[in-house]
Amino acid sequence: MNSTGDVVVSGMGVVSPIGVGIDSFWQNLLDGVSGIRVRESFAETDMPLRIGAPIADFDPKPFVKPRKALKIMCQPIQFGCAAANLAFEDAGFEKQSLESVVSPDRIGTLFGTETFFADPAEVARVFRSCTEDDNYQHDRWGEFAMRQIQPLWMLKYLPNMAASHISIAIDARGPSNSICQGEASGLLALIEAADLIKRGVVDVVIAGGTGSQMALTAMLYRGIGDLSRRINEPEKASRPFDAERDGMVIGEGSGVVVLESAEHAAKRGATPVARLAGWSRGFSDPNRVERNEAFVASIKAVLADSGMTPDQIGLVSANAHGSIEGDASEAQAIQSVLGDVPVVAHKSNFGNLGPGTSVVELIGSLMALKHRKIPPTLNYENPDPDCPVNVSNEVRSMDKSAMLKTGCSGTGQMVSVVFEGM
Repeated sequence: MNSTGDVVVSGMGVVSPIGVGIDSFWQNLLDGVSGIRVRESFAETDMPLRIGAPIADFDPKPFVKPRKALKIMCQPIQFGCAAANLAFEDAGFEKQSLESVVSPDRIGTLFGTETFFADPAEVARVFRSCTEDDNYQHDRWGEFAMRQIQPLWMLKYLPNMAASHISIAIDARGPSNSICQGEASGLLALIEAADLIKRGVVDVVIAGGTGSQMALTAMLYRGIGDLSRRINEPEKASRPFDAERDGMVIGEGSGVVVLESAEHAAKRGATPVARLAGWSRGFSDPNRVERNEAFVASIKAVLADSGMTPDQIGLVSANAHGSIEGDASEAQAIQSVLGDVPVVAHKSNFGNLGPGTSVVELIGSLMALKHRKIPPTLNYENPDPDCPVNVSNEVRSMDKSAMLKTGCSGTGQMVSVVFEGM
């Protein structure tokens, strides 16, 4: 970091398949709860999309004001708004008296998102109107789409709308940005947020990520090649680092942290959870074999940036999601740089949440840092010689005050952050 002044986490919010709010989320991590289950609408299929980690019975109304805004929010945007609301409250901010604590011009909003996938049911009528004798007639689209699609339909799915709605809700008038880089997006947004604070542009930033891998159109676009085939044992399907892993499980959710300058947090009497000690960003061509080298470079870079040595790291929150090659590359990199450090892989609880996944996982490990407890990694039953890491598969104490989080997207973005407890 080339600027001065510490950046701290003063609030956290999470909407996940294993809990809404940090208390229930943390307790379910400690209890080894899995959010992966059979999806009712796909229960009769034998394809990998039969299982996933949905957020059941989610009600956005308590978190979104005005409620009429829900009409132009798809569900991942609702998740993001809810998680931001929870994080803002956790940080001790009250909207009614916010201006007495921080100027709206010095509050930013940074979010990791994606172009959210539409519900086919919303455009089914148009497609039926454009179909004759079972053949789709593209030249009819202009005529029927303008009349039959809700006028503000597109606003429900644009990637910048999560940050936009959050900024409007709390009257944040500082920089607002949305980063669309797959699973690494949330951590990349967090880094950009921290950089804004360190450059003196803002005092407070709401940073996070939100997404869903569950939409039918998303699955049609991405395919099922990376998914686990263990569809008759949903809770056992996500097996990071385990020798019997066979792919990832899809999920949905959002994680948000409130970052602020340590000076600003002290002035308002906040009690920070952790200090952001360093970060690194990079890229590795996913079609080439050097991913191990890229993980090594990312971890070494974040240690150098934070000024820490490997023996100061008490926990690694891994990106691992059950990929045979990807988990092995990451595990070997962790071992080669950090040695026998405890490692946890939270995707074993809730799968891959898309752009929301890295910050949700980060929050799990920030809670571990706060309570000095490492939650278990589920389904780590058969150690793999190709994954030579110290996976934590039961609750154990954490005896050091720093943790490292890795992140990686399918398109090659690499990111690592180090946080130190306070």
